Amino acid sequence: MRTGALLALSTLILGASALSATVRERVEASPVYGVTLPKDYRHWTLISVAQENGKNNDIRAILGNDIAVEAYRKGKRPFPDGAVIVRLAWRYQSSSRNDAVFPAPQSFVAGAATNVQVSVKDSKRFPRSGGWGYGQFENGVANPDVTLMQSCFSCHNKLEKSEDLVFTAWSP
Repeated sequence: MRTGALLALSTLILGASALSATVRERVEASPVYGVTLPKDYRHWTLISVAQENGKNNDIRAILGNDIAVEAYRKGKRPFPDGAVIVRLAWRYQSSSRNDAVFPAPQSFVAGAATNVQVSVKDSKRFPRSGGWGYGQFENGVANPDVTLMQSCFSCHNKLEKSEDLVFTAWSP
């Protein structure tokens, strides 16, 4: 009886461990597109910065891999397959520490990180979304919201086709 209980318990633990690994695998890639967070993206080239007011109230850094940056520099549209653009966002907040140094409140800084969005150009893999696949990540984990991922293309699709569905322009 004791051996049977131990065997059942170990089977349960192994099964839970396998399920846990499966859940972790699913959240590493975005729903709908299967986009993952690129390794070393924080070391990529800065393409531009942005500030979103209103509901988002954030500041953003837009980075690109070598393929995306070369296309930006050359003004090449559509972007070639393999281009990856990453947008990092942080809460936009005033800096009382910095403002204490200046004669008037004027300093704003990156507050808490909100998310990282990834756009991957692969015309064969993503033909229904203009050749782009999308992902959004919070704390390194893919947001599992299918509706959110489906909304990416509908917003990008409102842009001029000459911009290849990309919001950010190169800031030389």
